[in-house]
Amino acid sequence: MNKHKLPIVETVKYNRHFYFEIEDLWFVLHFSLNMAQNCQVDVEALDKIPSVASTPWVSFSEKEFISSIAKYNNLSTPGPNKLSWRHLKCIFNNKACLKMIINITNMCFDLGH
Repeated sequence: MNKHKLPIVETVKYNRHFYFEIEDLWFVLHFSLNMAQNCQVDVEALDKIPSVASTPWVSFSEKEFISSIAKYNNLSTPGPNKLSWRHLKCIFNNKACLKMIINITNMCFDLGH
């Protein structure tokens, strides 16, 4: 099993102090977000962003789905749940599971999630 490397952390300067440790960085992030909590936001700035015509989502086919995941290394993990691509590929070999996953994926796009 491959070990995951710890994230690289850069120095953060906040209130003229430098922070290096993960716990301190979380404190700065938490404090910064709480400071912004009661700030007024000008939502009219969003109206200035030009709108772009949306393109309809073309549903996945089984062949397209299988070919897109085939390139991934069986030992790597796609997310924080530590479920490897080898396990996912095994699940997708079952046609019923594959069909359900594709339906869920397409439905997420159809609903805009």
